[in-house]
Amino acid sequence: MSGMTMSQKILAAHAGLSEVKAGQLIEADLDLVLGNDITSPVAIKEMSKFTKEGVFDKDKIALVPDHFVPNKDIKSAENCKCVREFAIKNKITNYFEVGKMGIEHALLPEQGLTVPGDLIIGADSHTCTYGALGAFSTGIGSTDMAAGMATGKAWFKVPSAIKFNIVGKPSKWVSGKDVILHIIGMIGVDGALYKSMEFVGEGIKNLSMDDRFTIANMAIEAGGKNGIFPVDDVAMAYVKEHAPNKKITVYEADEDAEYDEEYTIDLSTLKPTVAFPHLPENTHTFDDIKDIKIDQVVIGSCTNGRIDDLRIAAEVLSGRHVAEGIRCIVIPATQKIYLTAMEEGLLKTFVEAGAIVSTPTCGPCLGGYMGVLASGERCVSTTNRNFVGRMGAIDSEIYLASPAVAAASAVTGKISQPSELGL
Repeated sequence: MSGMTMSQKILAAHAGLSEVKAGQLIEADLDLVLGNDITSPVAIKEMSKFTKEGVFDKDKIALVPDHFVPNKDIKSAENCKCVREFAIKNKITNYFEVGKMGIEHALLPEQGLTVPGDLIIGADSHTCTYGALGAFSTGIGSTDMAAGMATGKAWFKVPSAIKFNIVGKPSKWVSGKDVILHIIGMIGVDGALYKSMEFVGEGIKNLSMDDRFTIANMAIEAGGKNGIFPVDDVAMAYVKEHAPNKKITVYEADEDAEYDEEYTIDLSTLKPTVAFPHLPENTHTFDDIKDIKIDQVVIGSCTNGRIDDLRIAAEVLSGRHVAEGIRCIVIPATQKIYLTAMEEGLLKTFVEAGAIVSTPTCGPCLGGYMGVLASGERCVSTTNRNFVGRMGAIDSEIYLASPAVAAASAVTGKISQPSELGL
């Protein structure tokens, strides 16, 4: 028997097995089941068909209305009402609504609900974010969420893995978003289909926690089952700050773990990267980006609405102004991030620059509200998907980029990098 990857070790432990191998079907115990205002109502409806009453553990379920919240219309209000009533009825501890809420994948780590060694499922494809902390977390459908809430268990096919050896140090305006866009551009949107994307190497120490969350968040955009990072001093410091009392288990890949492919990513060679419509794999650097005029910029989402992201955007926008005719929308991912940004004066910088700042919401990312695109419009967005019609009209265009590129583009009115502003 060859060794196991980090992901395989977590799955084996939660299935009560000494070892697992790629392709094996297992049933495993869950540490956390997550749902939002779009997916939870479907799961709650499914649960009503079960013979079993109630939930397996009121402390191990997190319900976060965040997609159309604060309620955008009657339908979204009904969805939230359904989730709220279910949370009250089942005494769900981790229910976060307006005033407490945030974008789920930024909120849960901040609240200390996701820690190393956990097995987490969520009815949202970007649940893979928590791999940044050395957890196995993956998105599932609403039916699996229903079964998970009722039983505390889920079925998994053990994934094989791809190893990404991260070396070097990124230059000033290169962030986690550029790293993951570069990787997706390299392997394609199905390059890691149902595989575990395992990030290792001495270069990881040069990536902040916010960088790592961004990279793990977009593992699904390469088709990955999950993305996962080793637990180093940076991750441990984060866990100590946010989940000081939680029991954690750190898993390390075996020396002889098997990987389907291995890639080396030298951070020092990476440049600001933009994914053109209509797939995250359609990546370009500024060597081949000519004048592409835009209409809107969105800085936020579960990918890039964290405090580092806002600080970078504010650094670019400070003392500058959004170009005439450009709408620039900034969305802090949680109440705490909003408050920190306010205390640091970042919100003042955004407003003075001619941007608007919203309450935490997923909003425009999925064409929900707070920035839906009209026919033929172009948007530079720090979100994670640029599929046809993702943010509005089917002939609108989305260009995925880092907060630095998004902010610079807002100032020039075309897709730009900070160096074009003399930064």
